[in-house]
Amino acid sequence: MKSNIVAAPTPEDAAVKPPSMLGVRLRHARLVAGLTMTQVAQKSQCSESLISKIESGQASPSLAMLHRIAVTLDTNIATLTTEEAPREGPIRRSGERPVIKAGEISLERITLPKRGGLLQANIHIVPPGEASDGLIEHVGEEVGFVLEGSVELVLGSERHLIQAGDAFCFSSQMPHGYRNVGKVAARIFWVNTPATF
Repeated sequence: MKSNIVAAPTPEDAAVKPPSMLGVRLRHARLVAGLTMTQVAQKSQCSESLISKIESGQASPSLAMLHRIAVTLDTNIATLTTEEAPREGPIRRSGERPVIKAGEISLERITLPKRGGLLQANIHIVPPGEASDGLIEHVGEEVGFVLEGSVELVLGSERHLIQAGDAFCFSSQMPHGYRNVGKVAARIFWVNTPATF
């Protein structure tokens, strides 16, 4: 069930400059999967024009759209957006973690993607008034902790106001989304399994 608190989708060709390798990796994943742009567009519920623009570096999809494309290609957002090979070692120093951006929302990588990895952790950075561009659902579980700000978390038909210090946990099969309802950027430590973003 869609909720009126979720922001309207950004225009498909609106654009923050995409990560430099996104188009190349998307095209490679599409060819490995043996799919045409038309097939990917139909399965991802977007236009063939958008797929073409992403592959050529002329458009940047929202996180929800990139999620649908990744699912279509049997991969995840981390694989499509990580610019460099993960460094060895368990420590991710402050200021050295990669950040990916889709629309106005950023994800600061706490874990870097690796083959066979079971967990994925990011800090979602959500400016005031910004929201996920739709409710998504997928296999898995999610847990999070609000570091700063206030967020309205949508779980199915329920809405929950969560603030700094609050935590949450839910099945990823529950349609979910969020919106920053505060006056400052919200920062949410968000963990999910299996890797989705």
